[in-house]
Amino acid sequence: MFTVKRIILLSALVAAILATSTAAADRIKDITDVAGVRSNKLIGFGLVVGLQGSGDGKDLPLTAQTLKTMLSGLGVSVDGPVSDYDLGDQMAALAAQNAKKELKLENVAAVMVTAELPPFAKPGQRIDINVAAIGVAESLRGGSLIMTQLRGVDGQTYALAQGAMTVTGITSNAAGSSIQIGVPTSGRIPNGATVERMVDTPFETSDHIVLNVRNADFSTSNAITEAINLAFGPGVASAIDGVSIAVMAPQDSSQRVTFLSMIENLDVSPGEPAARIVINSRTGTAVINRNVKVSAVAVTHGPITVNISATNEVSQPDAFTDGVTVGVQNANIEVTEPRNKMFLFQPGVDLRDIVDAVNQVGASPSSLIAILEALKTSGSLRADLVVI
Repeated sequence: MFTVKRIILLSALVAAILATSTAAADRIKDITDVAGVRSNKLIGFGLVVGLQGSGDGKDLPLTAQTLKTMLSGLGVSVDGPVSDYDLGDQMAALAAQNAKKELKLENVAAVMVTAELPPFAKPGQRIDINVAAIGVAESLRGGSLIMTQLRGVDGQTYALAQGAMTVTGITSNAAGSSIQIGVPTSGRIPNGATVERMVDTPFETSDHIVLNVRNADFSTSNAITEAINLAFGPGVASAIDGVSIAVMAPQDSSQRVTFLSMIENLDVSPGEPAARIVINSRTGTAVINRNVKVSAVAVTHGPITVNISATNEVSQPDAFTDGVTVGVQNANIEVTEPRNKMFLFQPGVDLRDIVDAVNQVGASPSSLIAILEALKTSGSLRADLVVI
């Protein structure tokens, strides 16, 4: 197990290693995540009040039902007959009739509230929330969210949200014309929720700290393991697979934080990514990484252009005949095929050779995509072709 003295000595050793690290390396904290240390999604259903006639109105019964339930919980009766025996019969009947009328909800809107609970969030801390209308409300501008419970996937309440909304979208109607800027039916409340419950994590209780590589790669996982063992001694880290590395850690929570801080700042050289070409067919974008290779192949590319021109003429009959004047359309068709040169790829050419060869024939981005797809189909392209 790690002791305080050993932590101090290791800190000095890590500082010396970091001072001699190369600039091309990446920090472990930039390419890995600590297992169990993550954010959690929260969701809740609530009401936004104080709108200027842009709420749900009578078109969404759910809003009225929710408002009645909330008011009932506050001890306010919104329906049913009046039971005050001091009122006269006529006044009691009028009060009962008014109580049965539906609530006017032009100033109220039903909304969904979402938030992200950061790792290690403690009760009393505040987090930002997003609010979005789920009914027919036209705008949430100027509204205030009333107290809403934010629950996790386990159904437990982890935060309480409430506050005045910030809505950047706006809608304006005048003389039969309308204009909308942004989205007026959604907004945010900075620091609008208070954390009420912690999320348990294995960080303080587990025997090992597990680091997960963001981009799965056996070479990267091995490089991280070797860097940690070089700094802290053999056997401290062990690679589980191409994603996870298990690291022995001190039992004391304070020492564990210090230890993990030193590990995060170690520099490693991650493995080279797999050869891959990504093509965006909508924008004509092609991205090729430097590991792409091409076997021996000859390529030519040149579109065929067909031009059709029409000439309208009038045919006149000879004099003193029974003929009639008619219109005649003459069409000229011309087919043009440019004589583009073929370019030859030698075995094992790299990215620079591919780009230079394509640029020499003046290929457009769409032509480049067509060439790459043809190379992949022919089996000459040593890379994964991903179309998005």
